[in-house]
Amino acid sequence: MMTEDLRLETFDRNPNPLEAATALKRDGAIVINSQAELDTVGGVAAELRAHFDSEGKYAESDFNGYNTLRVSAILAKSRTAADLIGDRGMLKIVDEILLQFCDAYQIGSTTGIEIFPGEKAQILHRDDSIYPIRMPGVEWQLSIMWALTDFTVDNGATQVVPGSHRWHSERIAKPEEILQMDMPAGSALIYLGTTLHGGGENRTNVARMGLVNTYSLGWLRQEVNQYLTLPRDVVESYPEHVQRVMGYQVHGEFLGKYPNDPDGTWYDD
Repeated sequence: MMTEDLRLETFDRNPNPLEAATALKRDGAIVINSQAELDTVGGVAAELRAHFDSEGKYAESDFNGYNTLRVSAILAKSRTAADLIGDRGMLKIVDEILLQFCDAYQIGSTTGIEIFPGEKAQILHRDDSIYPIRMPGVEWQLSIMWALTDFTVDNGATQVVPGSHRWHSERIAKPEEILQMDMPAGSALIYLGTTLHGGGENRTNVARMGLVNTYSLGWLRQEVNQYLTLPRDVVESYPEHVQRVMGYQVHGEFLGKYPNDPDGTWYDD
């Protein structure tokens, strides 16, 4: 049972990026309330509904659960999701965290997650464990969990262990160190790749739906290959800043060059 005073710093929409990043570096996670309009998150949920129903069980496992639906390659399935993944206010916070370690960052993965009644709490884990090494003080990636519906402690709000990004061992979190916070639809939980977290237990009779997107350093391999996952005509239909965060840009002077690239992106004007 978490202690009464265990909290994450909570910000209103479009917080000062430096202040938000400072709290994120200190605690390993922050919450931003009502960052997205309800029409936006409702639109994403509606666009993903058929995909959840037709393919959502593809990732069932002991780790992902058996009462949870998952959908990947979100930008190929929900155009409205680009408003979340490319939210300029949120990207300013990502800038503060990741650009100290790279010249440009990229999408690592995009995943819709719908937790149904009866699902158990997920095993706590770090998202950056997909990479084979860890360097103290360097963040490989950052994640944003968008609440497409209301998140509550009872319906499976994400579990977070504040401060676990500073742990130098793989010690197991004690129950009183694990935090869950209610988030109304449109709100977002931002957490570092080194922060322990996991989906919560759904003890209600309704499902909760979220969208988690990760951003990784531009010189790392993407968790999900965006170039092969998203059709080129779909990529070209998005705004330039969304194309760039998909990874369609060079990193510095030497990485990811495209021979016919005139302007730093992978496509001609």
